[in-house]
Amino acid sequence: MKIQILISKNSWANDYKDYLKIKLRKFAKKIFFFNNHQKLNKNFDVNIIFSYFNIIPNSYLSYSKYNLICHESDLPKGRGMSAITWQLLKNSDKITFSLIDAGNKIDSGNIYFQKKVKIKKTLLFDEIKFIQLKENTLFLIKFLKVFKLKKKFLSRKQIGKPTYFPRRSYKDNKININKSVKSQFNLLRLSDNNFYPNFFYYKNKKFFLKIYKK
Repeated sequence: MKIQILISKNSWANDYKDYLKIKLRKFAKKIFFFNNHQKLNKNFDVNIIFSYFNIIPNSYLSYSKYNLICHESDLPKGRGMSAITWQLLKNSDKITFSLIDAGNKIDSGNIYFQKKVKIKKTLLFDEIKFIQLKENTLFLIKFLKVFKLKKKFLSRKQIGKPTYFPRRSYKDNKININKSVKSQFNLLRLSDNNFYPNFFYYKNKKFFLKIYKK
């Protein structure tokens, strides 16, 4: 089986390439990683689109038999970017994890698997991302087992009116220094300390905040 994985250059998921290799190595002798869809290999079995921030033209999706997207929302609600972050910011504590096929529109493909996962409200960014990684990897293993056995895949179309989350930027991590830490705790815990830390301005100076747990 030939597997390639697409991860954006500035994604948290790059720290877990070895984890993915170990978990998926029984399905492929070598797994190829790319940070740009224009570098994808042709004639591959599976392309895993994992934390990739760009829209992929159909011409590149045709390089693989299956193009799998790991997405964290109860589709068709919550298509778009940073789905898990937007939901947790709204105080949701149960997130629907989905494995879907890449469709013609963003996050519009058929659904293979779904599962609700409870996210504790005291977990920080790295802990949440590891849960995200682990749950999605279980979906991928489940899919690849079926593929290896050459069984027919059962998938279903998304039903209902879609909603979309916008792309987040560093500006979304601005802290209001006139509000309490408690009232902004979700924003603090959901920020990436490495790429997109929280920040605020005081006396015309920009300050960064990073949160850790003992």
